[in-house]
This record gives sequence, C-alpha cells and structure tokens, in this order.
Amino acid sequence: MTEGKPSCCVPGRVGAPALSDEPPAGGLSSGIGAKSAKIIPAVAFEGGRSFVGTDDPEIQIDGEGPKRSVKLQPFSIETVTVTNDRFAEFVAATGYRTEVERIGWSAVFVGLLPEGHPDLHLGAPETPWWIRVEGACWNQPEGPGSDFAARADHPVTHVSWNDAVAFAAWAGGRLPSEAEWEHAARGGAGDRRFSWGDEEPDDDRIYCNIWQGEFPGRNSCADGYYGTAPARSFAPSPAGLYNLEGNVWEWMADPFRVRSLSRQAKLRTEQAAASRQKVLKGGSFLCHKSYCYRYRIAARTAASEDSSASNVGFRIAFDNLKIAAPKTD
Repeated sequence: MTEGKPSCCVPGRVGAPALSDEPPAGGLSSGIGAKSAKIIPAVAFEGGRSFVGTDDPEIQIDGEGPKRSVKLQPFSIETVTVTNDRFAEFVAATGYRTEVERIGWSAVFVGLLPEGHPDLHLGAPETPWWIRVEGACWNQPEGPGSDFAARADHPVTHVSWNDAVAFAAWAGGRLPSEAEWEHAARGGAGDRRFSWGDEEPDDDRIYCNIWQGEFPGRNSCADGYYGTAPARSFAPSPAGLYNLEGNVWEWMADPFRVRSLSRQAKLRTEQAAASRQKVLKGGSFLCHKSYCYRYRIAARTAASEDSSASNVGFRIAFDNLKIAAPKTD
C-alpha cells in the first residue's frame, strides 16, 4: 500500500449507512443519452443498495477506503466520454468559452510537445513532465498551431470541472457522483478491481490506454497510443461502457474528501475544501502501476475545479433516464 505518493497525474491550478438486506442496485438496460447531432448511447441502472471505496486501499492518502454502503437512485450514464467534436457542437451552439481560454494557459504533458518547446514546466519538482503552455485549450490541445482535427472522436481535454458542469447542463444531464461512477464501472455487480475483472493490464494483456514502459521517458505504446485514444476504444466493460480506466481522468460531481479520523486525512480534506477540489476517477494515459496506480475502480484523485490538463475529460450522467435535448439559444 502506497502511503503518500503525490497525485502526479493531474496538475492542480491552485496550490493545487449500514448494509441492509435490500438487493444491490443493478438491472442494466439500454438508454439514450443527450440528443445533439448524434445519439449518444447510455446505460441505465436501477436504484438500490451499492457501495463505494474499498477496504483494501492501495493509496491510503487518496481516501480510497473504507468501503461504505450507499443507496443510489435510478440513473443512467453515457457509454463514452464527451468527445472533441461533440464539445465543438456545444461551443458552436452557445458561444461558450472555457475557463482555460479565459485564463490563458493549460498544463500539457511534455511528451506531447515538440522538442525544444519554449514553455516552462509548472514548477513542481516532483512532476517535471507538466509544462505550462500559453494558449493550450480544448481546440488547441498542444498550444497555438495545434488542433484536434485528427482527434475529433477522442475525449475532449483541457476542460475544467466548471466547463464540464456547463456542458452537462446544456446536454440535459449532469456529472456522475463517485458512487454512481463506481457502481457503473462494476456493472452493478460485486466487488472487482477493474471494470473487466481483477486481471492486471500489462504489455500483453491490453484492456485500456495507460502508460507502458518506464514513465516518463519511454512508452512502448503496446496499446497503440501515446496520448489519448478514441473515446470508443478497446473492449467495452460488461455493462457496455468504454474507457473507464485510463485514457482521460473523468470529473465527478463530488467535492474531494478523505473519510478518516487521522490528522493527515483531516488536513487533506481541509486543504481540498480550501482550494475547491473535486474528485476525478479512472486514471489516464499517463498512469502506470509503478508510480500512479490510480486506474482501479476504487482509486481517485483531486484537482481544483478550475484545473485543466492534457489528460482530463468527463462523461455525462442522467436522472431516471429523463433526457433533455441540449439548448440551442
């Protein structure tokens, strides 16, 4: 169990009930997600008892445990993260400007930049692979001169929690809660480490888009990708959801907190509240078991709600499959 490795996968912009006899939530069925230019499939889950977290945490300071009971209302969740082309529809329809466009810069993974790129790293000595790039944003993911033309079906990145909330409202939905996301990742079934089961991914068993090789200098790209992969890549989970692990971190609705009585946990929760940090789930293409084993279902990290980076995106959830068409005015 790792006690205190830094949450190095998402650079921060700011300093950075008892179980009952009720049946578990589940009952998968097909649903329809937000209606834009395309129909986005979603998976519906019945309400009922479920759980969040684990009693066998790998990274204690992240607050992965303890495992605790929750009661979920019926909800649905889209099978894929929001893509670049879909976010472009939102921007075209509303004129929305993302937070990073207003702030003027975002964090870009150094390996995605051309050699000799002039921008400087963010100043955190333990994460020199994060570079502050002026002008980097969702439609210029590596800064001015770059675009997403070849990545229209990849997850949108460089979006803050606030941007994700704005898109979700336009799409007639919302961000999922951490409990909903974990329940959906488990397919409404029993405990498991990953959405596909308990088998660890490696260079021979490819389940998701994570780092392969030695981070940060060498990526073998055994899974076929150096950066993000298309939102609908690899085999879906048994519930029919794509890329729950790896690819991009996904914003949750929840504020970040660590449920423990320890002084360290209390200080971590206070810090998160002071800097308005939210939960992210799923890990990203930069995760590797050797340094950031955060692509497990119970794993989590946090970032301030105005943070953005090359590896942060989101997907949409809905209440009771009450789907509304996005606003066009």
